[in-house]
Amino acid sequence: MTEPADLPFAPTELATFVAGKLCHDFITPAGAILQGLDLINDPTAQDMRDDALNLIGQSANKLVAIVQFARVAFGAATSSESFSGDALRGLVEDMVKGGRATMDWAVTEPAFDKPAARTLLNLAYLTMGALPSGGHAVITAERSSEGLTLKGVAEGARARLKPEAAVGLKGERLEDGLVGQWIQPYWLWLNARDAGGRLDVAAEEGRVVLTAVLPG
Repeated sequence: MTEPADLPFAPTELATFVAGKLCHDFITPAGAILQGLDLINDPTAQDMRDDALNLIGQSANKLVAIVQFARVAFGAATSSESFSGDALRGLVEDMVKGGRATMDWAVTEPAFDKPAARTLLNLAYLTMGALPSGGHAVITAERSSEGLTLKGVAEGARARLKPEAAVGLKGERLEDGLVGQWIQPYWLWLNARDAGGRLDVAAEEGRVVLTAVLPG
């Protein structure tokens, strides 16, 4: 297992990066809701009322999905000490709904503590994110003598990791590129490390594999 190492920046700076990531995720559906409300309140756009209501409904559902996901993936703002595999699957599916890639949730482990749940959620989401043009992802979790192994395998014609994500998954500070594309991969690495585990990454043309091994 990896030994703890000093972070390349202050905890307050890390909090700033995470907060920026969440604000970026929230702003799109929140803005769409306001746009829909503006249309409803516009007397010259009443013929678009049904479209506006659909926009509001879809955006509200997306905003709730992001909040529910973030409560577990980025924090511990919940009274639950453990999470079922089915509950975690639902959180991921709601986040990636409407995307081009498909996901096989082959997780048989019945329950996960908070560190494992955070790691699994971020790993699954980033595995799906490696398939921007479509493909198939398989998410697994199994226990062995080595510990709890969480794995995401993404396969598709254009499966890839963005350069910023590759830096974050190594636990390195981003020197050039988009912080928003870096912070969640780094957060996954950090959670695996802080749980006393490790994160392994294998990327080749058409295939990306993320593997987190946690003790216990």
